[in-house]
Amino acid sequence: MTAVRPETTARPVTDTSLSFPTDFVWGAATAAYQVEGAAAEDGRTPSIWDTFSHTPGKVRNGDTGDIAADHYHRYRDDVALMKDLGLKAYRFSVSWSRVQPTGRGPAVERGLDFYRRLTDELLEAGITPVATLYHWDLPQELEDAGGWPQRDTAYRFADYAEIMARALGDRVGVWTTLNEPWCSAFLGYGSGVHAPGRTDPAVTLRAAHHLNLAHGKAVGVLRDLLPSTAQTSITLNLHQVRPLTDSPEDAEAARRIDAVGNRVFTGPILDGAYPQDLIADTAHLVDWNELVQDGDLAEISRPIDVLGVNYYSPTVVSHPVDGAGTTKNDGHGASAHSPWTGSDHVAFHLANDNLTAMNWAIDASGLHTLLTDLAKSHPELPLMVTENGAAFDDYISPEGKVNDPQRVAYLHAHLDAVRRAVADGADVRGYFLWSLLDNFEWSYGYSKRFGAVYVDYSTQRRIPKDSAHWYAGVIRENALPATGSQG
Repeated sequence: MTAVRPETTARPVTDTSLSFPTDFVWGAATAAYQVEGAAAEDGRTPSIWDTFSHTPGKVRNGDTGDIAADHYHRYRDDVALMKDLGLKAYRFSVSWSRVQPTGRGPAVERGLDFYRRLTDELLEAGITPVATLYHWDLPQELEDAGGWPQRDTAYRFADYAEIMARALGDRVGVWTTLNEPWCSAFLGYGSGVHAPGRTDPAVTLRAAHHLNLAHGKAVGVLRDLLPSTAQTSITLNLHQVRPLTDSPEDAEAARRIDAVGNRVFTGPILDGAYPQDLIADTAHLVDWNELVQDGDLAEISRPIDVLGVNYYSPTVVSHPVDGAGTTKNDGHGASAHSPWTGSDHVAFHLANDNLTAMNWAIDASGLHTLLTDLAKSHPELPLMVTENGAAFDDYISPEGKVNDPQRVAYLHAHLDAVRRAVADGADVRGYFLWSLLDNFEWSYGYSKRFGAVYVDYSTQRRIPKDSAHWYAGVIRENALPATGSQG
């Protein structure tokens, strides 16, 4: 799709200009369990997030994704809204258990038909569909069989990728295998704050490897079945890790978190090997020689066309003064168990006191650093910002509007960071706002609103926020306004 992967000819932008390259892709993103609803319709069976959200005490207020933003029934209206905002691309995920309910065997055509209708509607509106195969909603039957810690799950994922490629390969040209596998492995099996809610450090690392293997196998399937013009990618929530001070102890803390937060994925996917320091840090938990079988790394490191980068806030760490680690401010939810498997004795700090409703520090410089560092380490690999956004305490004004100047300021700062990264040589092809709609925010339920469009959950009414109108203006002009204010 030339809209997403143009030829690498001149992409004019200067540091003194507020413009973006003429081929820059502007989009927004959602995820199936967060927006679709229709949890038991047309053959869909429970995913791990259905089970997790229906387990008392796992999700705030007992919220579930049973209805969510009802996108399953309202997708036509939502696509019309995207068109009104001028979006050029829409990144959505497929519910695995909607199209292959047990995670094995034949597809359910009714489930596939929803994604056929959605992509047709997008194409009719002139919007490029960008499909993500997995955004955390493993079919429950596969979890019952062991989940991602079991090697067989990677093979089941490859079969699922084949189903989707055959069903949508004629209309979707941009494919992402996994969204944020770090969260799937380390929050799902380490800290337990995400589904399936397990807390075993050893199986966390096994899950991470099998997610990597699933990605590689899926890329192989997609390459075999899709047209040569199709693109493959993976989206990683790379942590922009900073030591709190210049001390050797804090530098060591940053190294450890970079290994278990970033290089556990970038190492095998981009460089064909797990980092030796990660292996040393975690050797007491897993036998890597047993876990990584012959041929795995070649499979995992199959070339991809673009790397998706998700960024919200930097990760500031230090050596704990009192000798004990803390996850209080690591940004991944409260748990007695650390998600930082093998490096749990590290202290986390907020980068500043300018916080979103998630208590995440707002610091756009981290996005610029992340993109430019990736451009230096892997200059041949195009990048795409596949998620970036912020939650604030939004409400409808007496005039029926949703004024969110904090989000406008957040987006302005982060888009400017992207623009400056491009000016500094990073091959960033586009930006996807997280998220299009307010939605089910995982363990926070409906208490956090990330959307550019407000959703009144009692009526499912959509109200574009000021930030949506602001973003539409950026898309229209392909440039930032002179200030972050509405206009």
